[in-house]
Amino acid sequence: MSPDPTELFKAAVQQEEDRLRVLHPTPEDVPGCMTLFDEFLSCNMVGKQFRSLYRYGEMAHCTPKFNEFKFCMSIKSLHPEQRRDVWIRHRAEWWARRRLGTSSESVWDMRTEPLKDFPPSIELLTSTGPLVD
Repeated sequence: MSPDPTELFKAAVQQEEDRLRVLHPTPEDVPGCMTLFDEFLSCNMVGKQFRSLYRYGEMAHCTPKFNEFKFCMSIKSLHPEQRRDVWIRHRAEWWARRRLGTSSESVWDMRTEPLKDFPPSIELLTSTGPLVD
């Protein structure tokens, strides 16, 4: 039986929230609206658009960066700690959607525990004979 997609999404969001709370421990660590607006403007610069056109054959998509700026403006009036919580939840959902969607990284499974007997011990390597003839 395959896992429920809703439960997978909830688990991924929780993992991302935990990670983001460590990365952004205080409200001052959350990017400000001006930083996000600068990222949007930077996306529209001729050099970045040309690079995107050269690498991917299309212009860079700056709408997501503008949407992040608009989201920031919508939570600007909240208390700093509450704004941090809302921002972390928003970013965690974004990362969870990205993780659970398809990408070039879809060939990898996320490990929840270390590999068993890795790295191999010296005794194991020497008991199997020489590695190089």
